[in-house]
Amino acid sequence: MISSLKDKTTLHNGVKMPWFGLGVFKVQDGDEVIRSVKAALNHGYISIDTAAIYQNEEGVGKAIRESGIPREELFITSKVWNSDQGYESTLKAHDESLRKLGLDYLDLYLIHWPGKHLYKETWKALEKLYKEGRVRAIGVSNFQVHHLQDLMNDAEIIPMVNQVEYHPHLTQKELHEFCKQERIQLEAWSPLKRGALLNEPVLTELAEKYGKSVAQMILRWDLQNEVVTIPKSIKADRIIENASIFDFEISADDMNRIDGLNIDDRSGSHPDQMVVGFTEGN
Repeated sequence: MISSLKDKTTLHNGVKMPWFGLGVFKVQDGDEVIRSVKAALNHGYISIDTAAIYQNEEGVGKAIRESGIPREELFITSKVWNSDQGYESTLKAHDESLRKLGLDYLDLYLIHWPGKHLYKETWKALEKLYKEGRVRAIGVSNFQVHHLQDLMNDAEIIPMVNQVEYHPHLTQKELHEFCKQERIQLEAWSPLKRGALLNEPVLTELAEKYGKSVAQMILRWDLQNEVVTIPKSIKADRIIENASIFDFEISADDMNRIDGLNIDDRSGSHPDQMVVGFTEGN
């Protein structure tokens, strides 16, 4: 049982990645993101997920420095945006993210969306960064099974992580099974479906049964499904509440009830329809 914010999964290259972290999608750079990240770090979070397109890497970096927590104790993720895909442009984008964050290395660097034609070139750049020791782990985001298969046909290194939209209305069972077979760690963005699940009757009933909030039920469901999860919040009390999920376990029957809520419904873009330069989605 995953029992604390410090618990980690081991990626296929041996790097240990926290099961739970803070996402900062749509969190304003400056005071807002600094407060959010510091609240999380002060409460014991050790994983922070940002991206170039979020335009808050500088604030994330400042919060990390001001927290006083040794860099090696943290797990920091960023992502290369669609318009920077390609070999040379990805290398430049990585260096720019590091500059903004004020860090010497990233723990995880992801291709943000597959796009149409460039992700293999982009992946070669990520492989170079990894082989040079400038990134501890590399992966992808929003890749479907066919994207992963196509990428892996030519890749030297199998992605270590695939970060996708994942919640009880979008369980992506086929993708999850494929990732397990290939030892790719699945990670959830928008685990609460941007709040749309908070009034779901089955979840409300189960939350009452377990004495937890609906959000806590969903986040615990993620972890019991062996999915890394990074809920976003800017409020310290919500950041603390989201992480208060290590003192209970959902029964197998209730896990199946939550699984049964799947309707293949997305809050963000479908990866096959997301084109370079388009900014909807996480």
